[in-house]
Amino acid sequence: MTDTGYSIKLPLFEGPLDLLLHLIRENKVDIYDIPIAEITKQYLEYLELMKELNLEIAGDFLVMAATLIQIKTRMLLPVDEDTPPEEREDPRIELVERLLEYQAIKGAAMALDEYHRNWTGYFWRQPSFEEYEDRELQPALFDVNVYDLIQAFRRILEKAPPEVVELTRETLTIKDRINHIIEALEEGGTIRFEALFGEAATRTELIVTFLALLEVLRLGIARAYQEKEFGQIWIIKKDTDGNDNPSSINS
Repeated sequence: MTDTGYSIKLPLFEGPLDLLLHLIRENKVDIYDIPIAEITKQYLEYLELMKELNLEIAGDFLVMAATLIQIKTRMLLPVDEDTPPEEREDPRIELVERLLEYQAIKGAAMALDEYHRNWTGYFWRQPSFEEYEDRELQPALFDVNVYDLIQAFRRILEKAPPEVVELTRETLTIKDRINHIIEALEEGGTIRFEALFGEAATRTELIVTFLALLEVLRLGIARAYQEKEFGQIWIIKKDTDGNDNPSSINS
């Protein structure tokens, strides 16, 4: 684990079921036929990276890890050939049911939240033709969850050279990187995710910058969006009214 002297637990941090759904989407697999061995491997890799980032891992994540390993073990056991195929119990079925139920509940909650955000404080007025034209020019953006950020960060981290000397908190601090990110947002309004790490030369610098970004998002100074699922991530500064300004994206 990299010792940044900084531990963070985020309200935006989601639970183990969110991570599993993220992995299912990322691997483009059928939720009813989860390749449990590969998903378990990737799930444990995420937990290892979260530990290295000093992200506080709730007990639910460890319980799910144990559940996945148990399911994987049961699927490796020989099948009772005397039992008809239609009567054989799939060890994954309970997990699949939990995922489907959670997905439906979260989808409804997100739809209500989006409706609330879009209409709070607004009175209806028929848009003009010009406003419709402007709206068509705005990029379609999708909210990014923390696992999208971690996935994008993993790709950057894999390219980092091995470290010879560990940096101390006095050398590079979370606060320094937060100030750097805020200054960049003040200047341009929007930053590509990868561009935040352009000056980071070591693994520790990358990790400290990533933790600083999570803190900026937690504080509500900016929000993270994607152009499409698993696509380019943008960090967009909120204006003085707390709204985002997607029109500042400049690809």
